[in-house]
Amino acid sequence: MTLTGEFFAFMSLALVAVIGGVLLLNLTKVIHMVVALVFTFVSIAGIYVLLSAEFLAVIQVMIYSGAITIMMLFGIMLTRHHGDDAEPKGGMLRKLALLLGVLGFGAAVYFGIYDLDFQAVPNTLHENNTEQIGVSLFSHYIIPFELTSVILLAALVGAIVLARKDDEKEGDQE
Repeated sequence: MTLTGEFFAFMSLALVAVIGGVLLLNLTKVIHMVVALVFTFVSIAGIYVLLSAEFLAVIQVMIYSGAITIMMLFGIMLTRHHGDDAEPKGGMLRKLALLLGVLGFGAAVYFGIYDLDFQAVPNTLHENNTEQIGVSLFSHYIIPFELTSVILLAALVGAIVLARKDDEKEGDQE
């Protein structure tokens, strides 16, 4: 194994992604969880850049780090929270579950790559991958693309209607 800059970049991005995921699971404040999720999304976008998938990296940042995170924050702000700051129980059970999860993951990775043999297959990476995705999306998949936009618009309108109904109920109760 050679130690290159690409290797160190991958390891640092992977470490940030894993730490963000662990923090997401262990933090108690929802806003802090969303910030940890953003760190995970951005580091995964960096890994996409290392894999020469620039289009996926930009989409990862725009859709997940941007839109999904903002939608989560709006969901948090629009809902009522009853402050139960009780300490979670079962500390020993959580540690045992974490240990078993890490051992299970390690075993799966070990057995997954133990006899793994990749055949050298000629490929054409780095040749206008963004252009190829755009041509494919807007020629073969234009109908599903437009249907997705209509479904997202319907979900946005439904969320606004539901939020307004909750506001009207609050006004009636006061």
